[in-house]
Amino acid sequence: MTNAGRPGPRTVVPIESSLLIAEAFDQAQVTELRHSVTSCVRAAGLSGQRLDDFVLAVNELITNAVRHGGGRGWLRLWQESGDVLCEVSDHGRGISAQRLNDRSRPAPDTAGGWGLWLARELSDTMRVETGTAGTTVRISAALGSRQPAGPGD
Repeated sequence: MTNAGRPGPRTVVPIESSLLIAEAFDQAQVTELRHSVTSCVRAAGLSGQRLDDFVLAVNELITNAVRHGGGRGWLRLWQESGDVLCEVSDHGRGISAQRLNDRSRPAPDTAGGWGLWLARELSDTMRVETGTAGTTVRISAALGSRQPAGPGD
């Protein structure tokens, strides 16, 4: 018996009990998906301005995926260690390093270019992985009220 016929290693994806949404989308699903995100993060514990901010950040990411990432994307929303996290992926051409490193607020009269800036401003953390095969942006918001780090923390 040889190893020639053995299949390659399998990728095993653990079942995430904290997974709230995992859905592909295009322009037609943006509004419905935003409503689903709102319901899920409200049920998870976000409320008031924090809820509104996080949902707006997610909306900016899914809109960017449709506009700049090939017309469609994939959204995952889950809870982990006291946070709610959202990851939006697309198959666009990627984001330039210059664009990613520009943290300045767009000019008030600018019609576009607000998406990443808003997502960064309205979430607790934001991480971007991008390249010619697409972009994945992950944002998070703490579910509880976290106190700002004090001196020595």
